[in-house]
Amino acid sequence: MFILYLADYQLQAEELASILGIEAFLLANTERKTLLAWQSHGQLAILLAGQVALQPLSKPLPHPVMVDWGNKTLLWRLQHGGGRGELLAKACGIKKEYLPKVIDATAGFGRDSLLLASLGCQVTLVERSPLVAAMLRDGWQRAALEPYLAPILPRMALHQGNATTFLQHLSPLDYPDVVYLDPMFPDRHNSAKVKQDMQSFHLAVGADDDADTLLVPALAVARKRVVVKRPRHATPLAGQIPSLVYEGESSRFDVYVLS
Repeated sequence: MFILYLADYQLQAEELASILGIEAFLLANTERKTLLAWQSHGQLAILLAGQVALQPLSKPLPHPVMVDWGNKTLLWRLQHGGGRGELLAKACGIKKEYLPKVIDATAGFGRDSLLLASLGCQVTLVERSPLVAAMLRDGWQRAALEPYLAPILPRMALHQGNATTFLQHLSPLDYPDVVYLDPMFPDRHNSAKVKQDMQSFHLAVGADDDADTLLVPALAVARKRVVVKRPRHATPLAGQIPSLVYEGESSRFDVYVLS
């Protein structure tokens, strides 16, 4: 993996390259076909041309993947979708005046956290990958320019680091009502765009082979419940049977009720 950047983003590229321990190369030609010349360097490039994006180097060359909370599909979902009727909202226990404080311990591209924040929850996103955290910060800055999202973002906070360590070092005063876990799982989505997002994500950060170890520290700090997103037919996380299950077409939410 390496970074391709336009000249205007050299300092940003060098800083990110230093954090990630990879090389950065100036992209002299902005035509996307130029990227094919870099295939010998690896399967994935990071583009810095106004946004931090993952570019898989496969043929045919797919579109770059970035944290884009202001895209029309997601905005429509937030404004006109299921709202509190969303399975995630139900799984987290949102109802009437109750808006739980949530820690999303596996933030990824942050779409679920954004949904919860749009409903009024205070959400802390924890992301252990420095690259994905950089993508989240980049997407966050662009989302702040979107009028609908701007008042939602202050209800969110980002922490880059290991989720287990983060949870274990929480002060009891900072314990959340809900800990949300959405560990990566291969081939769990149907739409081509989401598949591309997840394929790029897997190439960038690998699989969550230690996902089972998150359940115990999550249960130790959650005041009300732990919510785990799973593929519909997958076994429960760590083999522990949940108290409740909210099942959708391709995925489900396992809920471990604590009080």
